[in-house]
Amino acid sequence: MIDILEHINAVQREVSRTGETVTVVMRRTYRAEPAEVWDALTDPERMRRWFLPVSGDLTIGGSFQLEGNAGGDILECDPPKSFKVTFGGPNSLLELRLLPGAGSSTELELEHSMGEAPAPGGSGALWVGPGWDGALLGLALYVAGELPADADPVKMADSPEVIDYNEQSVRAWIEAIRASGTTTEEDLLSAAKISLSQYAPDAEL
Repeated sequence: MIDILEHINAVQREVSRTGETVTVVMRRTYRAEPAEVWDALTDPERMRRWFLPVSGDLTIGGSFQLEGNAGGDILECDPPKSFKVTFGGPNSLLELRLLPGAGSSTELELEHSMGEAPAPGGSGALWVGPGWDGALLGLALYVAGELPADADPVKMADSPEVIDYNEQSVRAWIEAIRASGTTTEEDLLSAAKISLSQYAPDAEL
């Protein structure tokens, strides 16, 4: 069983807006050394265990494609500290940074900036934030050794337990966006309904 609230509360979420660019920042601590988290984030055989299969030339200047999801170009890579890629388009930039935490832990920071947000103002964060929440959950379960050897992340994403988690994620992002003051309440609620229909179809605001 997943402790939904524990995992939701383990993530710090921030939303900001500069002109037409919306940025989400997420932070979470993992009980593993940076080298271990880096390997789980970048080794294709390990990525498929908790996230998605990836293909491509996984070097600086190369490109990648996530199976059934986005692809992009690899812009920067500094193992085991950080990497930066385009994600789904040239105006969508994703950067992950790893810092040593207390004891044998790692502080992960994910930053996703969208130059052409899919919804007005900060409400565009609802298109990507819950998805990244799901990824950070999968990574946490994987590095903690809580995923079965035959786990299928795609099937897990459709489980009632993960859908309940998605609902709480959307609600957490609603509050983060509201606190950021980057959009109107009307636009926020409109985007929230669309986000819920995607990530937790039976949920209501």
